[in-house]
Amino acid sequence: MDDFKDGARAAEALMRQVFEPTPLQRNDHLSGLYGAEILLKREDLTPVRSYKLRGAFNAMRKVLYRGGPAPVFVCASAGNHAQGVAFMCRYFGVEGVIYMPVTTPRQKIGKTEKFGAGAVRIELTGDYFDVTLAAAQEYCARTGGHFLSPFDDEDVIEGQASVAVEIERDLGGMPDHIVMPVGGGGLSAGVVSYVGEACDFTLVEPEGGASLGAALRTGAPVRLDHVNSFADGAAVAQVGARTFARLAHLDPGQAITVAEDRLCTTLIEMLNVEGIVLEPAGALAVGALKDMRNRIRGKRVVCITSGGNFDFERLPEVKERAQRYSGVKKYFILRMPQRPGALRDFLNMLGPEDDIARFEYLKKSARNFGSVLIGIETAHEENFDRLLAALRAQEFEFRDITDDPVLAEFLI
Repeated sequence: MDDFKDGARAAEALMRQVFEPTPLQRNDHLSGLYGAEILLKREDLTPVRSYKLRGAFNAMRKVLYRGGPAPVFVCASAGNHAQGVAFMCRYFGVEGVIYMPVTTPRQKIGKTEKFGAGAVRIELTGDYFDVTLAAAQEYCARTGGHFLSPFDDEDVIEGQASVAVEIERDLGGMPDHIVMPVGGGGLSAGVVSYVGEACDFTLVEPEGGASLGAALRTGAPVRLDHVNSFADGAAVAQVGARTFARLAHLDPGQAITVAEDRLCTTLIEMLNVEGIVLEPAGALAVGALKDMRNRIRGKRVVCITSGGNFDFERLPEVKERAQRYSGVKKYFILRMPQRPGALRDFLNMLGPEDDIARFEYLKKSARNFGSVLIGIETAHEENFDRLLAALRAQEFEFRDITDDPVLAEFLI
């Protein structure tokens, strides 16, 4: 373990040739909210807005320091790993080939091209990541390229451990508790291996991609049947073999999940209250604090905000999901009587804090009733109790479809 610590410290020192340490900032809003000293390790403020360039730097510099002709570095990624590899290809002056799914948003492709600045070539292959990964690995086998895993690589793990090196230096020791996101496990394996038993840990996964929790419960990595890709930076179907070997000793209770819709409330809160832009995976550690109040009260807690590559075209979706999760926005199918004044009767039921966000008349024939798709926003969740009571009292028929996944996806 001392060798691992020495390697992580050496990697961190060499990184200073490339980028400054990320800040460790006390957050007054979160500290007051949870009765603890909450500090954010701002990995969203690296040059590529995530911690991924740490592992890429360490793995690439070790290959290059061995001497000989520089290989072509190859990776498969639709996000932060691609950008970290591109940045480091430019820094080291080497060639890179980055495989991305055809479905990758243009914004992410453009950022990867910008960070690579002519040093990388992007290959768009496959609709799904498994196809993209297979293409990248086949290319390496055929050409002798060096494949850079996003997490399941000892040099990548050592590089990600530099996050813990900086935390230790800034605090003059370790905090009481570190909360961090986990996908494939590179960051968590590095930090846990470096810190050892010096503090407590909570590793946070998106509810729709809890591969570490499944592995800890079964004693070995297992592949999830389905993964929700919303928190794409941590939505991994199977935790890495090497990373799991470094995390297998943890208690399953140390790996917790946050629902994707609830995560949206954290994204909105951090943006509106703190002016901090986080991507879904980058907000996991902060989002988990709601479930940890009793464990962290009075303690010094570091939350690693692992990334800030948020596409603002997603903001309407994030706001929508946050409002629905918080109970301040609902959708109904309302049967509206076909008589004069029926709509006015309904509108009179709305309170001063209620607002119609969507209204779509669905009447298809000359019936006595027509159907209306209506979305209502309000300031406080309890306002819906009053509205629904009024609807029932006046014998309006309605159906709440807010939590119906099929209807909501089709209609909303």
